[in-house]
Amino acid sequence: MAATIIGACVLLYFTQLSFADFPYKEDVYTQYVDHYDLMKYGDKTFKQRYLYQDKYWGGNGSPIFFYAGNEGPIEAFWAASGFIHEIAPEFKAYVVFPEHRFYGKSLPFGEESFSSPNLGLLSVAQAVADYTVFLTDLKEYLNASNSKIIAFGGSYGGMLAAYMRYKHPSLVYGALAASAPVLMQDPKGPHDFFFERVTKVFVVFSSGIPISHKDFNKFFLYTLAGQRLDVLMRKMRLCDKIENDWQFRLMQMWARNAFVMMAMLDYPYRTDFMGSLPGNPVKFHIKSMATLCTIFYFFLLLGTFYNSTGSEKCFNVSEEFYYCADPTGCGNGPDAIAWNYQACSDLFLPSGSNNETDMFPELPWTSELRRSYCQKQFGIVPREAWDAEEFMGLDLSYASNIIFSNGDLDPWLGGGVTKDVSNSVVAILVEGGAHHLDLRASNKLDPPGVVKAREQEKKIIRYWLNN
Repeated sequence: MAATIIGACVLLYFTQLSFADFPYKEDVYTQYVDHYDLMKYGDKTFKQRYLYQDKYWGGNGSPIFFYAGNEGPIEAFWAASGFIHEIAPEFKAYVVFPEHRFYGKSLPFGEESFSSPNLGLLSVAQAVADYTVFLTDLKEYLNASNSKIIAFGGSYGGMLAAYMRYKHPSLVYGALAASAPVLMQDPKGPHDFFFERVTKVFVVFSSGIPISHKDFNKFFLYTLAGQRLDVLMRKMRLCDKIENDWQFRLMQMWARNAFVMMAMLDYPYRTDFMGSLPGNPVKFHIKSMATLCTIFYFFLLLGTFYNSTGSEKCFNVSEEFYYCADPTGCGNGPDAIAWNYQACSDLFLPSGSNNETDMFPELPWTSELRRSYCQKQFGIVPREAWDAEEFMGLDLSYASNIIFSNGDLDPWLGGGVTKDVSNSVVAILVEGGAHHLDLRASNKLDPPGVVKAREQEKKIIRYWLNN
């Protein structure tokens, strides 16, 4: 057991659990830079990285399990999708994880990938085309004409998995779309749910502790608005001075982001996926708030998301939080630039916080604010209806063979499919599950709800493959 001391609060981290290792092989595929504009780019290509494991594969007729890579290096999703690796031997499946263009090492223009106009080739449509060409060639290379492809994906990757089945049913036989907010992509779909659901996660876990929605509101107002900026900077141990309204606002978003990540990654064991957090971080921090610290000092505990090792002497807000077109956070580094562009171009993401239905400061994010930001940042105007028109909107009646799974503790639940659409488009609620927990490897600390969900998913996949 290790301890990290922050201010007057002691934060205890339990030793990380050991997980099964899922080894992979790595290769690259020669992919087209642009699948649509032949006059501009012709047959120009780039190296798309992919990970795979073929030791369980039974040959032609056995399935191909394909994970639709999303916004980050593909090895992170390989490690976070143990469910696929665990069931691969049972199904004698070939497992393959291609990396999304403009993320990780799959950069069409190398170091120039994030400059204009190159970044314009980053889109959902191009990614779906990448996977379509890749899988078509893979089946031919493997001589697997009788092998059914089952798509998997979590979050944005879950959306891509569903899109692959919906757009290319002759290629992808079925899809497990975990925590995939596909309904949010329709302009008429839900967009005001996210921060309210983050709040509900914290309130749910405050059971037995005298903390309510109003308490959280008071907490934020006290720690943020009720302090002189110089006092706040000192007590918060911020590296840089807060000298204007914008810096204060950025600090608010930085603080909100820590709550968001704890709610999303509220797994029952310690993880290092998208951040290093202890098991059940929401419950853990609420208990700390009630027993170890005052409400004010609990705010300092939020910094542990940004400084999990305890090695930093101060919090550098401008480096730890990247202001972008996604109010739920873009991460850091080159991947954050790529996701920010997608949040401006063809992905419709949640609205901001309002301090009425949620516990956070009023930090709105409207279509008008998004349009202004994206024009200034990239010189583009968001196409809010594009994904719904090109891929999947509110009407799923024409879809088939898709599992939509959502954890009841996942803030993204509000944008996902939560009711069966038909006999072959089904919704599975993962009780006690955070963000695509069902895709993670099995663990003795898993709640019964995720164990049940995985069994349901396996049963449906087996049905698809046998019929």
